[in-house]
Amino acid sequence: MSWFIEALKKYAVFSGRARRKEYWMYMLFNSILYIVFAGVGFAIDFPALAGIFAVATLLPSLGVTIRRLHDTGRTGWWILISVIPLVGFIVMLVFTCSDGQAGENQYGPNPKEVPAFA
Repeated sequence: MSWFIEALKKYAVFSGRARRKEYWMYMLFNSILYIVFAGVGFAIDFPALAGIFAVATLLPSLGVTIRRLHDTGRTGWWILISVIPLVGFIVMLVFTCSDGQAGENQYGPNPKEVPAFA
């Protein structure tokens, strides 16, 4: 859960790098919370609750995805490939599952080499 909170703290930070663990733990907790909000919204007859949660977490999701792309050495503009059905999903899945570049790259130091919660 700390990875989710950490990504929320950096909700509008689009610079730097995010390691795989940070990205996937954020996505896991974001998905779980979305399902919970959708269920609660359905139970109280307010289905827009899940949509409100999705809009509230839009910037943190974009930020952590762009930082993940930076870790693999790609520009954040690669996120736009996800608008292409199926092909974009597969490409983004490969990019986000790839290991980050070793050492420092143009987007900053390797997050595996610096303490995560300094």
